[in-house]
Amino acid sequence: QVQLVESGGGLVQAGGSLRLSCAASGRTFSTLAMGWFRQAPGKEREFVATITQGGITYYGNSVKGRFTISRDNTKSTVYLQLNNLKPDDTAVYYCSASARYGLFVRQSDYNGWGQGTQVTVSS
Repeated sequence: QVQLVESGGGLVQAGGSLRLSCAASGRTFSTLAMGWFRQAPGKEREFVATITQGGITYYGNSVKGRFTISRDNTKSTVYLQLNNLKPDDTAVYYCSASARYGLFVRQSDYNGWGQGTQVTVSS
C-alpha cells in the first residue's frame, strides 16, 4: 500500500507560481506512475498531469504550457510546478499513484491517493 503526502500549497496572486511536492512511501517509487488531480468547490475532480515510470508526461488542456510535472526517484517524490496561476486554478490538488505501467488520466487508473493540498489564487 503506497502512502502519499502532498505539500506546497498556499495562497498566491494571479500570475504567481507554486511548487507542489508529493512524497511517496510503502512502494518502490520508480515502479509507480504518478499523477496530479484537482477539485474545485462544487466541481468534479479533474485530471491535471501525469508522469510515467520512464518520465513521459501528459497534461490536461487547461494547464498545458503552465504546469510541469517531474519526479525524483532518489527522493521518492513527484513535483508539480504551477506557473502563471489563474483564479480558476484554485482547488485542492491531489497526488495519485498507480502500480501499473503506462500513462493514465482517469481517476480509476490510480489506487493510491494523498490527502490533498489547497491552492488558492487571488485575482
